[in-house]
Amino acid sequence: MSTTKYTPRLADKYKQEVVPALMKRFSYGTVMQVPKLEKICLNRGVNGAVTDKKLVDIAIDELTNITGQKAVATLSKKDISNFKLRKAMPIGARVTLRGVKMYEFLDRLIATALPRVRDFKGVNDKAFDGRGNYTLGVTEQIIFPEIDIDKVNKITGLDITFVTTAGTNEEAYELLKELGMPFKNIRKDNQ
Repeated sequence: MSTTKYTPRLADKYKQEVVPALMKRFSYGTVMQVPKLEKICLNRGVNGAVTDKKLVDIAIDELTNITGQKAVATLSKKDISNFKLRKAMPIGARVTLRGVKMYEFLDRLIATALPRVRDFKGVNDKAFDGRGNYTLGVTEQIIFPEIDIDKVNKITGLDITFVTTAGTNEEAYELLKELGMPFKNIRKDNQ
């Protein structure tokens, strides 16, 4: 019986192709300076969660199906009387992916989910936060093949945040581009 450990395709690609490409591009002194993907956070607010608690459960189930990891409810932080919102009420769902599940999700997102977006021309390359993190907004959860369209009663979106160890937006952009993220505009070298 062989004891070979499974590694995702993008994890292998990172080690064999992305690290050498980034080392050459930014002339890092050591491999440890090369930015890497730390985690992917999926977040989904639920409209109408104050009046119908089942909507949060549906959002949690959908995020769990999409990621393969149990999602948790997000709770409100304070009371807002105009929205009939009380502190610690469930108002959304979130999940954080690391390691193998993170690379598996990224692979499925790039290869199958994003190409299913209607009129897809690439993702926006201006959604970096200045510290090397990138947030992608998805308007319909039905782009993921794990979601059964017949069982969806309301089409909602979600935010996907890629947290990297990169110090600048340019390093994070190059990292995600090398991993296969389909950006709209190919940036010029000195931008």
